[in-house]
Amino acid sequence: MVNIRRLVIDSLMPRDSSIIDLSQAICRVEGVEEVDISVMEVDVKTETIKLTIRGANINYDELCKVMNDHGTAIRSIDEINVARKKISTPSQPT
Repeated sequence: MVNIRRLVIDSLMPRDSSIIDLSQAICRVEGVEEVDISVMEVDVKTETIKLTIRGANINYDELCKVMNDHGTAIRSIDEINVARKKISTPSQPT
């Protein structure tokens, strides 16, 4: 099994949306432990934002749904960090 541990996402969100509300909603996604959002550019109706999301096993499908529910479109995934989950096997008696 492979776990997503870090994502850097370039997104577009409506200007009347709050990055505070968005960051709190994303932080409630299964596997997410930290969310950083930076506003990169402001237009009349939209803001370009960069999200850095960290966690042990980020549920990407749920993350996309939450972002969509907040009117935020993913333009690109700029960075990703994944790790293979180590499966421990029971010790054999010696």
